[in-house]
Amino acid sequence: MANMSLKKVPMPTQDPQVRSHNFDEVALGYTPEMAMEEAARCLGCKSKPCVGGCPVNIRIPEFIAKVAQGDFREAYEIISDTNALPGVSGRVCPQEVQCEARCVRAVKGEPVAIGRLERFVADWYREHGDETAARPASNGRRVAVVGSGPASLTCASDLARLGYEVTVFEAFHTAGGVLVYGIPEFRLPKAIVGEEVDKLAALGVKVETDMVVGKTFSVDEMFEMGYEAVFIGSGAGLPMFMGIEGETLAGVYSANEYLTRINLMKAYREGYDTPLKVSRAAAVVGGGNVAMDAARCAKRMGAEHVYVLYRRDEEEMPARKEEVHHAQEEGIEFMLLTNPVRILDDGKGRVGGMECVKMRLAAPDESGRRSPKVIEGSNFRLEVDTVVMSLGTSPNPLIRSTTPGLEVNRRGCLQVDEQTMATSRPGVYAGGDAVTGAATVIQAMGAGKKAAASIHAYLREKG
Repeated sequence: MANMSLKKVPMPTQDPQVRSHNFDEVALGYTPEMAMEEAARCLGCKSKPCVGGCPVNIRIPEFIAKVAQGDFREAYEIISDTNALPGVSGRVCPQEVQCEARCVRAVKGEPVAIGRLERFVADWYREHGDETAARPASNGRRVAVVGSGPASLTCASDLARLGYEVTVFEAFHTAGGVLVYGIPEFRLPKAIVGEEVDKLAALGVKVETDMVVGKTFSVDEMFEMGYEAVFIGSGAGLPMFMGIEGETLAGVYSANEYLTRINLMKAYREGYDTPLKVSRAAAVVGGGNVAMDAARCAKRMGAEHVYVLYRRDEEEMPARKEEVHHAQEEGIEFMLLTNPVRILDDGKGRVGGMECVKMRLAAPDESGRRSPKVIEGSNFRLEVDTVVMSLGTSPNPLIRSTTPGLEVNRRGCLQVDEQTMATSRPGVYAGGDAVTGAATVIQAMGAGKKAAASIHAYLREKG
């Protein structure tokens, strides 16, 4: 029987006062009974508008119908037919602006909790599934994948299933890309990422870590090594700064560095000698999901006060509403319509505070966006000893600078044919943040799927 409740089944979470002092996962997940109750809210629309909002085209009504019936194993099979990382996307995908935004139930009330159900199915299978994916017969053709983030893992998985001998080359000592260095444990447990990488190994994918393509060897040398095609999914790890006074002081971090030290280098764990300032008061500049992650990490690392400085208002913050809500529950202090103009020196080359100004939003421009303007004379001092700049990232220039003929746009991102993900070099494809700049995990996964299909078509035509 259909569940016509206008509200989603609530997601159980850790108490904010408890979770703000640990790195355990915040959302605790649905029970089977909760999942079946929520799945019963799906109307099973014949037009399937939700599928059109999914970058990897998960057969959403079909898997939800199986959840409603209690057939969780079959639900997993349906999801994994198009999604190589369901445990990841179910946690970090912004469903509220993609599949759930198109849900018919959202016309009156809340959409079906598609992301929560996807996560439930992936977690159930991880606990109860006992099948090991059969390794496909090799077709004898080799493909190289640069990087091991969501675009690369998806591309490698799809190609391996088609019989290609795929090798993933990762610059860090651990595979997973942004999934391991950028997203905190309390949002995405690293064990889940590790299990997704293990699935690739079961399909025959080789993962080579500590391999910096552009230094260890070049893209051109990959072809000389016998690879017939290359996918570049090296991400966007080059941080941006404001260019204001004091950004070189000790205690100023890019969000990338700050989160990498905590997530990948385990600064939050006892027994790991990872250098990271223990803050009394930290300021995080920015309003995206990465800023929320950095702020919530700073709180968990022991800061008494954590401020998020954003030059626009909350309505215009690009971070997911859920992440903003969780941060507010945990005591993060939001200073909206505020911008730093100078980081102060404590006299010893360290952060000794910030000078900030208040902002106002001007009338909407032609694009409809309201530009922030400084309120003259509004300067004030904010007492902090740590500053984290979360202003976005761009691709590292290493690969493009060592690969002749690889075209980039003015932002330094690789240029590709949006239909095929082919670059200007024959046999070289790219996707994810290396192409778009910092974007979402699921968008990167969609690009990886598209590239895998194009590489398969290219090599078949090549003969």
